[in-house]
Amino acid sequence: MSSFLVIFVILVYLAVIFYVAYWAEKNSKSRWVNNPYVYTLSLAVYCTAWTYYGSVGLAATSGLKFLTIYLGPIIIIPTWVILMRKIIRISKGNKISTLADFISLRYGNDRFLGALVTFVCVIAIVPYISLQLKAISETFNVITNHKISPISILDDTTFYIAILLATFAAFFGTQHTDASERHKGIITAIALESVIKLVFFLVIGFYVTFYLFNGPGDIYNKASVLPNFETQQTIDGLNGGFNWFLLSLLSMIAIVLLPRQFQVTVIENEREKYLKKVIWLFPLYLLLFNVFVIFIAWGGNIIFQNQQVDADLFTLLLPLSNNNEFLALLVFLGGFSAAISMVVISSLALATMLSNNLIIPYGFLRRFSEAESDENTESIKNIRRIAIFSLIIIAYFFYKGFTLDRSLVSIGLISFVLIAQLAPAFFGGLFWRRGSSKGAKYGIIAGFLITVYTLLIPLTFESQSIASSFVDEGLFGVNIFKPYELFGLQIFEPVTHAFFWSLFFNAIIYSFVSVNKLGSYRERNFAEMFVDSTKYAALQEGAYVWKGEAYVRDIRKVLTRFLGEGRTERALNLFFMKYDIDKKTQFADARLVNFSEKLLTGSIGSASARILIASVVKEEEISLTEVLNILDETQKAKESNKELKERDKQKDEFLDTVAHELKTPITSIRALSEILLADDEIDNPTKKKFLSSIVSESERVSRLINNILDLEKLATGKEKFNLNPNSIRNTILKSINPFRQLAVNKGIKISLEEINDVEIVYDEDRIQQVIVNLLSNAFKFSNEENGEVKISTYVNQNKVEIAVEDNGKGIEKDELFSIFNKFYQSKNQTLLKPIGSGLGLAISKQIIESHNGKIWAENINPQGARLTFTLPLNTKYDEKDINS
Repeated sequence: MSSFLVIFVILVYLAVIFYVAYWAEKNSKSRWVNNPYVYTLSLAVYCTAWTYYGSVGLAATSGLKFLTIYLGPIIIIPTWVILMRKIIRISKGNKISTLADFISLRYGNDRFLGALVTFVCVIAIVPYISLQLKAISETFNVITNHKISPISILDDTTFYIAILLATFAAFFGTQHTDASERHKGIITAIALESVIKLVFFLVIGFYVTFYLFNGPGDIYNKASVLPNFETQQTIDGLNGGFNWFLLSLLSMIAIVLLPRQFQVTVIENEREKYLKKVIWLFPLYLLLFNVFVIFIAWGGNIIFQNQQVDADLFTLLLPLSNNNEFLALLVFLGGFSAAISMVVISSLALATMLSNNLIIPYGFLRRFSEAESDENTESIKNIRRIAIFSLIIIAYFFYKGFTLDRSLVSIGLISFVLIAQLAPAFFGGLFWRRGSSKGAKYGIIAGFLITVYTLLIPLTFESQSIASSFVDEGLFGVNIFKPYELFGLQIFEPVTHAFFWSLFFNAIIYSFVSVNKLGSYRERNFAEMFVDSTKYAALQEGAYVWKGEAYVRDIRKVLTRFLGEGRTERALNLFFMKYDIDKKTQFADARLVNFSEKLLTGSIGSASARILIASVVKEEEISLTEVLNILDETQKAKESNKELKERDKQKDEFLDTVAHELKTPITSIRALSEILLADDEIDNPTKKKFLSSIVSESERVSRLINNILDLEKLATGKEKFNLNPNSIRNTILKSINPFRQLAVNKGIKISLEEINDVEIVYDEDRIQQVIVNLLSNAFKFSNEENGEVKISTYVNQNKVEIAVEDNGKGIEKDELFSIFNKFYQSKNQTLLKPIGSGLGLAISKQIIESHNGKIWAENINPQGARLTFTLPLNTKYDEKDINS
């Protein structure tokens, strides 16, 4: 195929991608941009050129082992509803913009730790970016029938593609200084590329399986006679099982910690509810992508048997071998999409890491603290743009110098192993309070060095054909120091061997140092906030523990230098309004200090933000006990405030109800009275009917007012009880009588069970009032079709229990205690609109407690609710109380 035609197609395709990204930025509020499908498809940046070409190559040479790269993600993704939601909430709450910021913040804004994480990520991902450029270059050469040979940079199409990708990432990725802002244009473009690469891969899969061959059965029958076929399609015993397990674990870590995955999954998340779509749609995407991998690999092995052909390129070579250039071009565009989406997102994530955790904190922080806001804004953007171009250009030269002789899979797995060194610090920080920054740093360094020793050094020697006894005999000729058989372990392949030992020492050192080296109070503060994020997320700035002296004017100056005067004033005004703080206040509290750090974190990273804010405040050391006490007090204050708001809401609802209950009878009374007053010719029967209604409505008003007065008297202890010995059985029967006709009318069965006749001292009118209230509630809640209300008593050693049950829907768990609060009306009545003032159970509770009893609610099986109260037996009362 003509090189000019392929280049023209590439340019048109890139123009379309640029346009889609530009349109998405301009229409960032559109549903086409903001939806769970775009978010889920953007996660498919995980499927790179490695997936498109390398998986087929691995399947052709090693059988089903390629599945391990996708088994890990498929296994862990269903847990994202809990795990990733926690990570996203922490990140959004603290304006985190990169993986390095996340880990650095967890360990007290440790600047060196952030720089270390950034260094590891750069070393891991630059070769991975070069892998994508290698795939673009090799497939371009194949489809244009160019022989691979050293050429100058200016004649290399891949170089110009790299420049275009850097321009795309720099333009759409650096429009905001706040890197925690979402990049709608890039994400929408990547979602489109994810659809394109999947569709084109399925097309080539159908073509190979059903056009070149007669279905899966035909391919299997022909491939099964090839050498080593049976061996390749098995796990290969216990040793193979260990390798499968470790590769699956490795990919499980990678789907969370690869910088590009952290960027699209966490930073670009618009709504947490999108995760509900991700947990089934993304695994489905991965499964679809892998349906035809093994058949394409078998087909390539059959057609190119005994030929010197790179198995990584089977996807492209199969249509070309049948002179189907159009399909080959589609396949090339699919692989091109897979490669460029990874390059763009990875370079963006790494550039932000470099600016936030290396370049700014170690090179430009002092200059920024003295410059004006506009100058700082442009400087930050330019630093990120230069970082993006530098990363892609370095990756290009790495591809030219080091990756020509390595397969796509080998480079990808090396990157996975390096990124996995962040796992103990990351996951340990999320779930273990004791994890410390020293443990994290020492663990990462140890794991990185072991990976270099057991994997990078020997692979470099092999790649550059450097003769050395190091690989075969070990360091200093000691066998147990062989890089591929460290300490005599021979059951693993090179990648899983390096992964096992590096992660083992990493985790051991992280745990040991953390247990023996207690972290600073800042670490302990953030440890509480990260580990128990659900508890402290609602506290926001209040969850941050800080003690010292700070002035608002100093903090305002720092914020203005980076955010500008307008944005700073808007942010501070919102803060003061939120916490009801006087705008003229001079002293800053812990909430403002934390709020200010968060504002700066998005632009310059958490470590730099901490340094700048610390430069204008005087901070005091806080003990662990103080940290926990302050956090607990803040949490209690938050809960109390929430309870007060709920009570206030209930009070408003109660007042509305009372107003309605009073207005209805008063309106009726007034209307009937006006009729009687205006019409002298009304006959006596009609007058009596009207007057009877007026009396009835007046009694209704009187009852409501009496209930309110009763509640007030009971609550303040002003009510006097008429305490006398009474039969509890007789009191229950008296209480039931008014409900018998109502039960017949509504078809509700009243059952009396174990009604023991016990004589105790109580105010019969008041206890009868309680029973009537409980029966009224039971009638409201009973099943509408076959309602049943049961009343029972149970005599204990020192008390009698009276219970009223219904067979309705039951009571919501969070209402079991609150139904006895003042002003409360249950939401589970069988009526659309709740009836009553919400005072009955509150009054009942006061009456029972005044009799030294208890009252509670519980749900019963299979359905319904039981309300029970107790009265004490053999209670001694003064003679004057009994006769009062």
